[in-house]
Amino acid sequence: MADPRVIIITGTRAGIGHELARHYADQGDLVIGCSRQPAEEFENYHHICLDVSDEAAVGGLFSDVWKTHGRLDVLINNAGIASMNHAMLTPIDTVRKVLDTNVIGTFLFAREAAKLMMKGTGGRIVNFTTVATPLKLEGEAIYASSKAAVENLTQILARELAETAITVNAIGPAPMHTNLTRNVPAEKLQALVDRQAIKRFAEIPDVLNVIDFFLRPESAMVTGQVVYLGGV
Repeated sequence: MADPRVIIITGTRAGIGHELARHYADQGDLVIGCSRQPAEEFENYHHICLDVSDEAAVGGLFSDVWKTHGRLDVLINNAGIASMNHAMLTPIDTVRKVLDTNVIGTFLFAREAAKLMMKGTGGRIVNFTTVATPLKLEGEAIYASSKAAVENLTQILARELAETAITVNAIGPAPMHTNLTRNVPAEKLQALVDRQAIKRFAEIPDVLNVIDFFLRPESAMVTGQVVYLGGV
């Protein structure tokens, strides 16, 4: 039987991140999750409280993972926040928060993960983007722009890390019923779904299918890819 994978997932207190942590822990993987707030721990899952844009805290997490496990196999950069306002109504503090979490947090975790993966036999990094980016969605200027940066980062890191057997890919879910969308008017969400080829909300199994594909040993030549759900 293969050794359990060591997986770090960001933003695991609730929503998609929590479901991902449950999924991989239930499979027997050793999962380390994080968020700003405490979260329940369960078998094969350990939770860390930190801000993903805090470089010192992020470095400390990866140092602890190395000391405890001696390797890292997978990073899933799920943590993200959105601002769903017209650009004229978006305060600069909100802009900074979105960029800190979505761009700086993704970069810091990817950089530190790569350092550990390079000490072993490679690894898998999966970042989260959004269909709001290719749709150039009105009312989500900063959120969609932050994820455009994540997509570009994904593709450049894929090239920079290719020789180290680390793949870097991204998934862009269609709208889902999560904490991120709970304050969005139902008619706005439905209008977004109606712009997709497949006119339904995405669900956790849809997301897991793509991530599991990225993580498969057979996907060693799949890197720098952005997969959107729903057909945009």
